[in-house]
Order: sequence, then structure tokens, then C-alpha cells
Amino acid sequence: QVQLVESGGTLVQPGGSLRLSCAASGFTFSSYAMSWYRQVPGKERELVATITSAGSTTNYADSVKGRFTISRDNVRNTAYLQMNSLKPDDTAVYYCNAVSSWGIFDYWGQGTQVTVSS
Repeated sequence: QVQLVESGGTLVQPGGSLRLSCAASGFTFSSYAMSWYRQVPGKERELVATITSAGSTTNYADSVKGRFTISRDNVRNTAYLQMNSLKPDDTAVYYCNAVSSWGIFDYWGQGTQVTVSS
């Protein structure tokens, strides 16, 4: 059974930091590219960051470059999103996504709420 379980979302003050985790099971994690998306009610889901299966390449949305870092641990089957210098505009539900080569398989987690507010 494929599972992606996000954790780490919470309320944080502007300027603060947070680390999200995505624990994967039920598939060969090290063969999948991993991404983090976020979504605000009434808006489309936005791609935040992507990391290749081996972790050699990462890409970021312009809105988070220099503040967020995506990483992965292929032994622990877990992906991470380190978020620094958080802004109220970062408030959203954050989703973990796993995609196989050629996009044949595509899995999503249930999401974790991040709220940036004073």
C-alpha cells in the first residue's frame, strides 16, 4: 500500500523556520522524484520545490528561492522541506508528491497545514 505522510506543519511567526517531513512507504522511494506543492483555498496548487531521485538536482519556485531547501534521505525513505524566513504568504496546505520515471506513477500525501502569522 502506497503511503506518503506529511508532518511538521504548524503555526509559526513571520521570520521563523519550519521543517516539513514526508515519510514514504509502499514503493521504491529512491526511484522517484519528490516534490513539495502548496495550495491556498480558491487557488491552484503551486509547485514549491523538486528533487531528483538521487538528490543530485533541485529546483525551486522563484517565490521560495533562497529561503526553502528540499532534501531527501533514501535510506529513511523520507523527503524534507526546510523553510526559513517564513512570510504570511507562505501560509498554505503543503503536499508531498512522488513521481516515477516518465510520470507513470504519481502519488500524493494528505497535506499538512502551515500558518505563518503573528
